Amino acid sequence: MRIAVTGSIATDHLMMFAGKFTDTLIAGKLDKVSLSFLVGDLEIRRGGVAGNIAYGLGCLGLRPLLVGSVGPDFAEYRAWLEAHGVDTSGVRTSATRHTARFTATNDTEGNQIASFYPGAMSEDSSIDIASFAAAHGVDLVLIGAGDPGAMQRFTADCRAAGIPFAADFSQQVAFLDGESMRPLIDGAAYMFCNEYEEAVIESKTGWTNADILEHVSTRIITLGSAGAWVEQAGAGPVVVGSVPDAKFVEPTGAGDAFRCGFLAATAWGLPTERAIQLGNLMAVHVLETIGPQEYELKPAELADRAAAAYGEEAAREITAHLAG
Repeated sequence: MRIAVTGSIATDHLMMFAGKFTDTLIAGKLDKVSLSFLVGDLEIRRGGVAGNIAYGLGCLGLRPLLVGSVGPDFAEYRAWLEAHGVDTSGVRTSATRHTARFTATNDTEGNQIASFYPGAMSEDSSIDIASFAAAHGVDLVLIGAGDPGAMQRFTADCRAAGIPFAADFSQQVAFLDGESMRPLIDGAAYMFCNEYEEAVIESKTGWTNADILEHVSTRIITLGSAGAWVEQAGAGPVVVGSVPDAKFVEPTGAGDAFRCGFLAATAWGLPTERAIQLGNLMAVHVLETIGPQEYELKPAELADRAAAAYGEEAAREITAHLAG
């Protein structure tokens, strides 16, 4: 199965302020704020949901096609993705905008002041996803969180061209209304969300769980430390618990890693239970690392982890598809 991944491609600039933001705020003056914080640390991470999912699929050997818009500052990020098995020929470079960027400063109390610059991502709606899919022999398009207009166009174009697609709103559930969500869901081969997003989607669309299952083939709901739940109309749910010995470090990108694991196992023809298991195993790689693309996938270690969590048979079936 050849998978194309759309959505945000961004860099994260994360800083730490060795104090409390609240100490600098003055009551009665919050309508005229002008503040500057001297930070002592800066981490620059490669990110964006499309970049994260494509990276994981590349590490698993699927050679995914990344589709989106970036700026002329993307060269190093592009080289990184190509080195990890991602086809970036579907990435276009904007003539006027930088690659999308998330900038955040955290204080010692866990408070955060952040901003997101969409940059070149705002031009994604100019991409002809159907032509890309036809030219590259794509079997499935994952439509991830990105420019809302592009999400609508990609979904409509895939539906019109008969190209199977996966709906994955993630962060965009907060900004999309029910009228915008319903056409993004209708006809999806897969729909990904977490428990909170599930509730928001049902509330905004006015569709019940049963209603949604009339519009999508397979719905995948991640449950955090409880694992994941997969359901299809007319069939009982498949529930798989998380990896029991996970050591939590930092969660950013764990959901993206789950998606790449689930889709990779599905592409290999493995059953739903194995797809959830590999999704959970990939999520743990991110949970135990700082940064969504900083983990290293080692088949032997993944096999040991899979055997400990889900048994020897699961480990054999999953790792049979990995390079040595």
